[in-house]
Amino acid sequence: MYAIVEIAGQQFKVENGKKIFVHRLEAEEGTKVDFDQVLLIEDEGKITIGEPVIKDAVVEGVVLDDKVRGDKVIVFKKKRKKGYRIKNGHRQNFSQVEIISINGVGAPKKVTPKKEAKKVEETEAPVKEKKVAARKPAAKKEEAPAKKTAVKKPAEKKPAAKKPAKGKE
Repeated sequence: MYAIVEIAGQQFKVENGKKIFVHRLEAEEGTKVDFDQVLLIEDEGKITIGEPVIKDAVVEGVVLDDKVRGDKVIVFKKKRKKGYRIKNGHRQNFSQVEIISINGVGAPKKVTPKKEAKKVEETEAPVKEKKVAARKPAAKKEEAPAKKTAVKKPAEKKPAAKKPAKGKE
């Protein structure tokens, strides 16, 4: 079973238990929300289409999170040869809604496996003890001789090249 619903000016295909992101709603987190703008309902092959909406049809949901932000969208405007360039960014605010029922038909309840209490069996095998030899103190290693640093010798002066005197060739 699915339905097509108009929420905040956009159309969404919703199913029981599905989570959708819609434009920011006025509802707080954890509140129940009803959407009455149902455009189409499909139930086991039977399709009901509204003109423009189906009367008495309601999709119920719960707001999971009302402070979700979308990806950043860059808006860049430019007029060539005029030197006009403007770059702006925008992040849309969203609300996450989980659909719990369509037209009064609830979502199938999730079967959660029950945690069975683990029984501790007391049939423990005797633990073999390992013999631990007494450790001898480690022999001190001889310290390596200090590294020798190379002594830099002053560079030898090279004789200056003779420049020809002016006027004498």
